[in-house]
Amino acid sequence: MAALLAALILTAGIRARAQGEPEQLYARSAVLMDADTGRILFEKNGREAMPMASTTKIMTLLVTLENADLQGTVEVSDYAASMPDVQLHIRAGERYRLLDLCYSLMLESHNDSAVAIAEHVGGSVEGFAALMNQKARDLGCYDTYFITPNGLDAEDGRGVHSTTARDLAAIMRRCMENEEFLTITRQASWSFGDLDGTRSFTVSNKNAFLGMMEGALTGKTGFTNGAGYCYVGALESQGKRLIAVVLACGWPGNRTWKWSDTRKLMDYGLTDFHRETVGESVLPLSPVPVTDGRKEEAALIAQVRMEELLLKEEDEFTMDVLIPERLEAPVRAGEMVGTVIYYVNGEVLDLFPVYAAEQVERIDFWWRLTQAAEAWTL
Repeated sequence: MAALLAALILTAGIRARAQGEPEQLYARSAVLMDADTGRILFEKNGREAMPMASTTKIMTLLVTLENADLQGTVEVSDYAASMPDVQLHIRAGERYRLLDLCYSLMLESHNDSAVAIAEHVGGSVEGFAALMNQKARDLGCYDTYFITPNGLDAEDGRGVHSTTARDLAAIMRRCMENEEFLTITRQASWSFGDLDGTRSFTVSNKNAFLGMMEGALTGKTGFTNGAGYCYVGALESQGKRLIAVVLACGWPGNRTWKWSDTRKLMDYGLTDFHRETVGESVLPLSPVPVTDGRKEEAALIAQVRMEELLLKEEDEFTMDVLIPERLEAPVRAGEMVGTVIYYVNGEVLDLFPVYAAEQVERIDFWWRLTQAAEAWTL
């Protein structure tokens, strides 16, 4: 293919009044994501791998919801019952409904319930961790490594139990698409007992963020000595859906820092960004000359779409159409011959293919002979 020609650069003016990025965050790593597009609106060390404590449990619940019957029966093992605080204090040999343990997992972050769930769904903690890691890869979270289902600090021969703020936001984005996930994590309290009817429990939702900001959807706290205070939460307000992540946001004595940082991030998303439609629904393209073709040129078609983004006043949207100066015959209808690229502030937002809209056969000896014969006949 001939050298690509950059063409058609569009710039959109943005209207919102900006108030500035969050400053003086306590968190060592933080991210604000537009949940509708997955675009990162703000980050502080967002690609740095760090332990994430019980925010791990959003993946534990997601994998459980996607791989198990919530009405299934979970039998508690000695290992599950041995987990350290925070615990439900389930005992080895007891039997519980999986759904009930999911509420224990998310509302009060019980570590013993997490292991009981993992052993039931994955056959073992190791088997469940493999499901978690595969799901992370499916979501494009290649800087994440799960060892435990509860987020306790851990390390093995392959690495440290860890994620990045970017990856954790991407995992939460998928969790937000699951209605059962939202139902469980938004429940104020849940009462249940073991299946033999000998014990009863009531768990209450410890996610203070649900009552902290209007439109709070879901979230999960976490703390270990290695991770510090962590939080991942989602909010829907003013037509925006936002995800905030804070990792290593203080240690004992600074329990409230995660809420301060989360509010700063969410307020930034609500006040500094507005929705704007960018791109094209139809992109007219001129035909491209064809070398050695039975036609002099081939028509092109671009499969583009308009996108609705959260943008700031100073953000700049641009679009490049990269197409060849010439095509070499034969050209097949539907053959990809170029690319349309959307950018925001010079960073790639999306890619779209440009196809040949028609077939152009190559000139060969027999075609020339046929043409000559027709000309002689005429």
